[in-house]
Amino acid sequence: MTMFNGMNITASALTAQRLRMDVISSNMANAESTRTKLVDGEWQPYQRKSVVLQPKGNSFSSFLQMASNRQEAGNGVKVTKIIEDTETPNKMVYDPEHPDANEEGYVSMPNVDPLREMVDLMSTTRSYEANVTVFNASKAMMTKALEIGK
Repeated sequence: MTMFNGMNITASALTAQRLRMDVISSNMANAESTRTKLVDGEWQPYQRKSVVLQPKGNSFSSFLQMASNRQEAGNGVKVTKIIEDTETPNKMVYDPEHPDANEEGYVSMPNVDPLREMVDLMSTTRSYEANVTVFNASKAMMTKALEIGK
């Protein structure tokens, strides 16, 4: 395990959490967007997106085996994909004046729940802050180690 391994792991988590924040922000910004993509000649509302994370390299379940063999344990996290939520149905809102209303006056609105997005954003922000704290602690320990060598 190198001296900078902990910082590299934390940096990968910071990058992943920043992308999660960007996707959540996109969801919030498009919560009222009824025209985002054209499918079969019809405009479709925005679909909620979410980030899928996965451990880099070795899985966390093999941690004990790696520790007993004195191998490196953990390499951080990576974003494997950003998926659209196609399982949650779109909200149907009655607004006959809306340009995207159907024959009955209903508009298909995006499947974005602002409350859920805010909870996800709070969780992501807390995780980001925790990783910043870990990064700063690692930096402080390395600085103290260098001071000891003087």
